[in-house]
Amino acid sequence: MTGLALVVAALVCWTCTNRPAVRAEVAAPAEAASGGESGAEPVADGTLAEEAGLETPANEDLDEPAIDEGIPGLRIAIRDPGHHALDHFHDSLRRTQAHEATTRIAFFGASHVAADFFTGYVREQLQTRFGDGGHGFILPAQPWRSYRHLGIQLESSWRLWDGARVRQGMTDIGSYGYAGVAVESNRRGAWGAIETAASGSVGRTAGIFELYYLSQPGGGDLDLLIDGRRAERITTAADAPTASYARFEREDGRHRLEVRLRGNGPVRLFGLVVERAEPGVVVDTLGINGARARNQLLWEDATFREHLRRRAPDLVVLAYGTNEAGDDDVPIAAYEERLRQVVGRIRETLPESSCVLIGPSDRPLRDAAAGVVEDRPRTTQINDVQRRVAAELGCGFFDVLRFMGGPLSMVEWVEAGYGAPDHVHFTRTGYLRMGDVLFGALVRGYGDLPEPVSDPTATANGTAETAAEELAAPVGSDGE
Repeated sequence: MTGLALVVAALVCWTCTNRPAVRAEVAAPAEAASGGESGAEPVADGTLAEEAGLETPANEDLDEPAIDEGIPGLRIAIRDPGHHALDHFHDSLRRTQAHEATTRIAFFGASHVAADFFTGYVREQLQTRFGDGGHGFILPAQPWRSYRHLGIQLESSWRLWDGARVRQGMTDIGSYGYAGVAVESNRRGAWGAIETAASGSVGRTAGIFELYYLSQPGGGDLDLLIDGRRAERITTAADAPTASYARFEREDGRHRLEVRLRGNGPVRLFGLVVERAEPGVVVDTLGINGARARNQLLWEDATFREHLRRRAPDLVVLAYGTNEAGDDDVPIAAYEERLRQVVGRIRETLPESSCVLIGPSDRPLRDAAAGVVEDRPRTTQINDVQRRVAAELGCGFFDVLRFMGGPLSMVEWVEAGYGAPDHVHFTRTGYLRMGDVLFGALVRGYGDLPEPVSDPTATANGTAETAAEELAAPVGSDGE
């Protein structure tokens, strides 16, 4: 079937958001022409928006979803019964537009967020309009092989580092910090390096660096180098475990920052802030493969709250639920109780900040032997809980299930090249479509947006190969 025929056939489904279908036959997915097993699209010249062939209508009325001709996904608004969920975020953007302050956004979530495609699109759109505030919070060494942040070149001796995070079956509280994952090692010579990219519409320069680390009894030393020169030797030894910080400022430009361990004791690094001194927008991408919202309850409270206040995001986004849709052993009432605790802790820590919950994507049940997929009712249950909790706690809700077209919409997304063959993740193109619609929803009601300013010769960062590797990670596992 041709690509055009796939799109036409898929639109039959997308126009029927409330269809009753619960079972569909599905053929084995063919490999994309150049995207490999995952169906991820190759990198193209231009910004992420140009790559996706998308133009986001900035201030349209979205009382009812509309279809962009030839592109899957409904253009929906963020559900906000109280009409004030995004007030603080919009006020911060106005201050940023007036060059008075930096606006920060924190995206927490699972592999959809870890891919940094839809979040990268939102980052690019905001930064080209309101100013490039920098890359935000990044792990200075890879906690897993496919870890990345678009626009940053990341290298490390990743086999010499351990990624400390909550894994399936764990019940003990640990010190994981702001991102919910830390890198640690006691091996001499373990190193990690980040460098701002040489190309791209945004993110090519930085001048502010701040290392978040754990001081602890018996902690080791590390050297921090900027542009090949040692800026400081940091000692992490302390009488008691304490969140610590080391800040460095340089002239705004392209820089390379390295951490190298001395091997005289354990070192745990929570992350590295990479920003600019001038006002702009910063988007922290804090995704962990296989994560659930409840994992945050095992992030040691004092350190997480301290980091959260220090980063002070003006908008906090929680994008969980797709993995929880497969947790049939967890009663839906227990899921709701834990979700309230997770959102409640963030609302209590940052009472003035805006918040948005992003619901689960369609994740149908697959019977490979029979060649059919069936609706997964728990996805709708998870979706309903998130919508209810968001409304009650003053957050907005972005309904991904509705955006995709309802139950079983993933079948058409896969056929059209927007969904990955695992029927769980999206391809790169699919993620960019989600970023396009989410961006439009986030800025709805802001007013007149600044026109985007970007370098037309810029090259979008990221590779099809790394996308394929991450999208192939099994859902429900740690996904390394």
